[in-house]
Amino acid sequence: MFEGQPKGLWALALANTGERFGYYTMLAVFALFLRANFGLDASTAGWIYSAFLMLVYFLPLAGGLLADKFGYGKMVTIGITVMFVGYLLLSLPLGGDLIALVAMLFALVFIAMGTGLFKGNLQVMVGNLYDNPKYANKRDSAFSLFYMAINIGALFAPTAAVEIKEYAETVLGYSSNDAYHFSFAVACASLILSIAIYYLFRPTFKHVEGGVSKKDAKKDANTAVVEEELSPAETKARVVALCLVFAVVIFFWMAFHQNGLTLTYFADEFTAQRSTGVESMLFNVWNLVAIIVIVYALFSVFQSKTGQGKALSGTLVVAAIAFLLYQYNNIGGEVVVNAPIFQQFNPFYVVALTPVSMAIFGWLASKGKEPSAPRKIAYGMLIAAVGFVVMALGCVGLPTPQVEVVDGESVAKHVADVSPMLLVGVYLVLTFAELLLSPMGISFVSKVAPPKLKGTMMGGWFVATAIGNLLVGVGGALWGGIDLTIVWTVFVALCIISAIFMFVMMKRLEKVA
Repeated sequence: MFEGQPKGLWALALANTGERFGYYTMLAVFALFLRANFGLDASTAGWIYSAFLMLVYFLPLAGGLLADKFGYGKMVTIGITVMFVGYLLLSLPLGGDLIALVAMLFALVFIAMGTGLFKGNLQVMVGNLYDNPKYANKRDSAFSLFYMAINIGALFAPTAAVEIKEYAETVLGYSSNDAYHFSFAVACASLILSIAIYYLFRPTFKHVEGGVSKKDAKKDANTAVVEEELSPAETKARVVALCLVFAVVIFFWMAFHQNGLTLTYFADEFTAQRSTGVESMLFNVWNLVAIIVIVYALFSVFQSKTGQGKALSGTLVVAAIAFLLYQYNNIGGEVVVNAPIFQQFNPFYVVALTPVSMAIFGWLASKGKEPSAPRKIAYGMLIAAVGFVVMALGCVGLPTPQVEVVDGESVAKHVADVSPMLLVGVYLVLTFAELLLSPMGISFVSKVAPPKLKGTMMGGWFVATAIGNLLVGVGGALWGGIDLTIVWTVFVALCIISAIFMFVMMKRLEKVA
């Protein structure tokens, strides 16, 4: 699974892991912060949240255009610097007045601009590693591994956000609203780690940074890859195919990124806030890490080529199981379940299930039956629809969301205690969909994009994601006066329609794949 990959993959993945940890720590509490600190209603907070996500994923288009001209590495470095300024501003506890709101909006713009320069161009560099014929057949698996690695950062983010906020409240004595800023400050530290990793291991991927003179490029025989020449007709066919995929991606992210908005609202207002027994173990991130260790160690037991390797892997399995048994035997009463903590389950599932999905598709590939990337995307849309069907069924009979006035401000009211397992299960289904769509889509873009438009086309992928993220706000607008089953059914319909569109366009898409 990990063998035969270029060293640059791991360096770039680790650099992205640090950045993603900070981003998702901030995002885990951002929607709740908007409502608590500024007294915004669900709809207004939702549109600010979705507009920010839109900018985060729209600006990589500009970043790609700049990188195609000046080099990917330069844009990545500038991007991290600009992001740092944004997170630093966001971490300042300025209160909840108009000045604080304006400062927050400026901070969001800086974060979005920096991400636009960083995110897409880092992924283009990953794809460029596989332009070398030596690694070409490992492109899809590489993006699965890259996606898995960056989700390790996202896995710990919700716990970090909650724990740091509680520490600021209980130990340092900050007010509830000011304590949120400590969660945002984590992103500053994570970016320092990210840029340190980037430059420490830069020699392993410097040859794919772009912006290198022809004279210097010729000196490195290992990077001497012949650029593919395409006719105008071939270029057009590829761009059109990518745009068709982008159209579908819009609706996937519109549905999927409800995890930070309406699904978080549901966790806050409709989900039991305490858990006991075995179920409570799910809300300790270290238990999830132990499960991940078991999954990877079991794969290593079967894939290791030496007895020593098998023995070490087996020892890890036993140790992780012993840890879980210890945790189970020491369960002590109720565990508080905070709404943001549910966002740890998506990255947990991504990390835990990546080797499983790679094994399945590897087996299918050996039989000559592996689905194409466009077909995987279509299947992903259908699975996403299933996730929202489960959510709709779980909400049958529940009241509509309600608010109450506290100190003159509207505050979301907790009106039900649905089992946390509903959201845990839904996140599992949605993650299956994500694993079929996101890493495969990025791999498809890196493979199909015309050589001279790689940065631009990767930016196009993020523009589609940006539009989908802007439309996330539709969920916030629906939240309040409509039966919850109808809210989730809207996303079911969008996913099914998108999947049908993909299947109708499949021949055209697979022709260029």
